[in-house]
Amino acid sequence: MTGAALALPSALAGWSVLNVGLALAAAVAYVISAAGTRRLNGKAVRAAVLVAWLLHGAMLLVGLLGSPPRFGFAPALSVTAWLVAAVYAVESQVYPQLQTRWALAALGAATVLLALAFPGAALHAASSAWLPLHWALGIASYGLFGTAVVHAWFMTRTEERIRLAVDPHSGLPLLTLERLTFRFVAAGFLLLSATLVIGVAFGEHLYGKGVAWRWDHKTVFSLLSWLTFAVLLIGRVRFGWRGRRAVRVLYVGAGLLFLAYVGSRFVLEILLGRAT
Repeated sequence: MTGAALALPSALAGWSVLNVGLALAAAVAYVISAAGTRRLNGKAVRAAVLVAWLLHGAMLLVGLLGSPPRFGFAPALSVTAWLVAAVYAVESQVYPQLQTRWALAALGAATVLLALAFPGAALHAASSAWLPLHWALGIASYGLFGTAVVHAWFMTRTEERIRLAVDPHSGLPLLTLERLTFRFVAAGFLLLSATLVIGVAFGEHLYGKGVAWRWDHKTVFSLLSWLTFAVLLIGRVRFGWRGRRAVRVLYVGAGLLFLAYVGSRFVLEILLGRAT
């Protein structure tokens, strides 16, 4: 408890004025985009979302290119939220029926402030050139699976509305949501597979510490999540899994993947007070 209480002031002391300014501005822009849905016109709301997303990305970039560059559980969550927002921005142009702006704005504001409070550990100077690719693939898979989870939640809600006959024609059709959900799962699975392949092939050199492949919490949860998603995709293709059964398996896989990096880093950084 003491370590967590002291983390906020010590983290802010390590940030530059630019970092803090970008984070606070992004959080405010996200709040405006969510709260102003009914008070502002559509163009103003879209502008607020775009500004928030750009400020959010700038904050993440400054943190990763800072001196020293830092990364941890909170920046990982923040990057995931940023990627989900990017996918939503593109997707909403194709499917304007999507109504997730307020939820994504709240998620963006929360993860921006969380990353400001807990910037993570300084990156090892002797890390391998493969490390940026390893991280990029891993975080991208987080973003795709996060997007799949959002779509699965809307799929469940749409299914319930159809059962109850409560405005069943609002939002995206159920089959469209289901198709999009599994497309994101398949894309995320490919990126997660590539992440694990790099981890196995270059694990000894990734962090410049001469540490070979090891069965730690991150490795175990990553492999369990990979197996869960593989089962989900096989079940979809071979047995036609859909609806609540498929959504439950997706949630289990996403939960395991969440524990793989974010969960393990949270325990190390916050509960145990260890930077590495």
